[in-house]
Amino acid sequence: MFRSKLGVLAILVTVSAGLAAACTTTTGGTASPSAAGSSSATGEPSADPEVPKVSVPLDASKYVADTCAMVPKDVLASLGMPETGTFQPKGDTLFTKAGPNCSWKIRGQGTGVLVSLGTGSRDEGAGGLAGIYRGYADKIYIRFLERAPDVEGYPAVYWGPLDERPMGSCGIGVGIADDLTFDVYAQGYQGADDSCAAATQVATSVIKTLKGA
Repeated sequence: MFRSKLGVLAILVTVSAGLAAACTTTTGGTASPSAAGSSSATGEPSADPEVPKVSVPLDASKYVADTCAMVPKDVLASLGMPETGTFQPKGDTLFTKAGPNCSWKIRGQGTGVLVSLGTGSRDEGAGGLAGIYRGYADKIYIRFLERAPDVEGYPAVYWGPLDERPMGSCGIGVGIADDLTFDVYAQGYQGADDSCAAATQVATSVIKTLKGA
């Protein structure tokens, strides 16, 4: 489940990067807008009124190199997770293009949580909740999207290739700027309530960390 969600994020990054590259043409050394240019093609945040806006952006730059530090140890302990997570920096693989991530798993149980910071998506014009909404509008890689309750005052959505909540896997994206989200995935739980409670608990702790609380 972790890998499928990260793969969807990476595909959206790749598609958006291709659109951005195609939005200009060069004639005699001068770049000019393509007739196909649009807000999604240029990487600008979507003006779609359905996309929730972030009124007070949060700075997550210090956690790009240490995404695991976004989740406090007491929160991990309350979920039965190990204190030490597995960190993956942003890279060129299918599972790291969207940005750095950190995962924790309970050995032998198939239960785990993952936090992904969407700096790669942002840099390629697919960032923020707007990028997720655009992906859902295409209905190619994202076929499930549902508004979630705000997390500590920040807009959030449940999303994925399909709705896996009844199967005990929950993914939530939280907007911390109009062009930046972090995503939390919880898998191996007992149904929608259990998995989304775990994902929301982690997401709440991340917002508090970013606020410096």
